Amino acid sequence: MKKYLILFISLTTFLGFSQATTYTEDELSVSKWIDGTLLTPNDIEKPNLAIIIAGSGPTNRNGNQNFLKNNSLKKLAEGLTNNGIATFRYDKRVVKQILHNNIDKNMMFDDFITDASDVLDYFKEKNNYNKIYVIGHSQGSLVGMVSAKDKADGFISLAGAGNNIGDVLIEQIDKTAPMFSEDTKRIVTSLKEGKTTTDFPIALASVFNAEIQPFMMNWMSYNPTEIIKDLDMPILIINGTKDLQVSEKEAEVLNAANEKSQLVIIENMNHVLFEIEGGDLENSKSYNESFRAISPQLIISITNFIEP
Repeated sequence: MKKYLILFISLTTFLGFSQATTYTEDELSVSKWIDGTLLTPNDIEKPNLAIIIAGSGPTNRNGNQNFLKNNSLKKLAEGLTNNGIATFRYDKRVVKQILHNNIDKNMMFDDFITDASDVLDYFKEKNNYNKIYVIGHSQGSLVGMVSAKDKADGFISLAGAGNNIGDVLIEQIDKTAPMFSEDTKRIVTSLKEGKTTTDFPIALASVFNAEIQPFMMNWMSYNPTEIIKDLDMPILIINGTKDLQVSEKEAEVLNAANEKSQLVIIENMNHVLFEIEGGDLENSKSYNESFRAISPQLIISITNFIEP
């Protein structure tokens, strides 16, 4: 028994060691506000690189926020790098600002595009990669498609909206709090016209308070379909059937806007890239369940797109 125990320990140690050495990991500072993690596969002289852009809120490079730890983007990066694709994922600038207790209240959506463009420029100047792809998750999809134009070799939208964010908010409120639907439509119309408003229900303050409105107006000035139709590069659009935040329809809208794009709908995948067998309660709880594995089909789909 002792002999088998020693053998088991030796094997698990070896397996853990071998997995850890399939890639190297480096911490990089790209600009004043942007820090991230570069994973580089071993034994590939000039790999393809995927730059992963996080979604809305103070989301870090791993896909986490305060009190919501799922490590979805970390798992995505590791899965791709284990398949021979270098990955770079970074903290949104607001994450570093929070850590330094120095939050820029005048931050705009355009700042996220600037950061993504800086990251692209940084790696293009290195000339260490065969091709560079942008993967934008949720809000990062729009950030990614704007920054990718004329710079990247390919673009991947992951749970990204096809409609204007104002219209997406109207749809979300219709589903989750229909009693505020008319208020939401009125506020969105005002913001699209470039007018702020103080007339909103307290229940919608987290979305429409006075400090957020300039950011929201800047975000609403971009229409994803108008941007993606001008992208002259390979495009992959992915969504899950159990995404509580971005419906499959949004992916279909993006796909229709560019006839050269590919569409993949993954059965049971939710917004944080997990495959959910149960209902909305399990789905919601999974946002804070880092023990889950992300969808294997997601890794396969992106790998096949980047490494055909």
